[in-house]
Amino acid sequence: MELLDALQFEFFRNALTAGLLASVLCGVIGSLVVVNRLVFLAGGVAHAAYGGVGLAVLLGLPVLPVTSCFAVLAAMIMAMVTLKVKERSDTVIGVIWAAGMAFGVILLDVAPGYNVDLMSYLFGSIMAVAHADIWLMGLLAALVPVVVFTWFRGFATMSFDEDFARARGLPVDFLYYLLIGMVALCVVTLIRVVGLILVIAMLTIPPFIAERRARSLGSMMITATLLGAVFCLTGLALAYWFDLTSGAAIIAVAATAFFLSLALPEKRSVTPPASS
Repeated sequence: MELLDALQFEFFRNALTAGLLASVLCGVIGSLVVVNRLVFLAGGVAHAAYGGVGLAVLLGLPVLPVTSCFAVLAAMIMAMVTLKVKERSDTVIGVIWAAGMAFGVILLDVAPGYNVDLMSYLFGSIMAVAHADIWLMGLLAALVPVVVFTWFRGFATMSFDEDFARARGLPVDFLYYLLIGMVALCVVTLIRVVGLILVIAMLTIPPFIAERRARSLGSMMITATLLGAVFCLTGLALAYWFDLTSGAAIIAVAATAFFLSLALPEKRSVTPPASS
């Protein structure tokens, strides 16, 4: 009953909305990240995005739009490297990962009148999500599934057999750049919910659990979305009841579910589309 009483507060309703929208993004994009084994690249994008935070603060511009542009640019560089020089991709991604973080810290150091709460970017501040962020998250949560559904067959084929996808004449390079761009936008959005450090956990844990039970990429996305929603709602409730950091509480719930899922037998892993 006490939790229902919290719904009278606008910040709590915003947090619930942000958590549910983030769950949609995690379920759809996180599933593609997991089946394409792009977790390290997504981590690189997440940390490189910190450079965008520093740039926005230095220029006195809105953080989310600037960080989104910065993250997409860094993601496109990483996508180009992983396509052209695969044997060195982990090294280059690691350099961009570190450089983005260093760039952001230096810009924040030299920003005049700097008073940004770094903890809100490192560990999230879902309880302080603004209306503008909600609208942007809603736009992405509506747009990303439409884009993925439009190119679903191509994404599914590319994810399970890139060579076969190229032989079928699918625009693999275009789909790869498109996927990495959506990963970047998803990562920036999730930073507001669970923070820079924890964003990878939210992108990977729900899809990983879903992959062990789902029979297709589509059902994996749906299951991961539902799991993400449960983790966000449970984490928010725990944060409210016990006065915990919301982002850390959400990830603690997800991590607990992750280890519990390992104790259960794997039912079925995702398979490629039958007609591909």
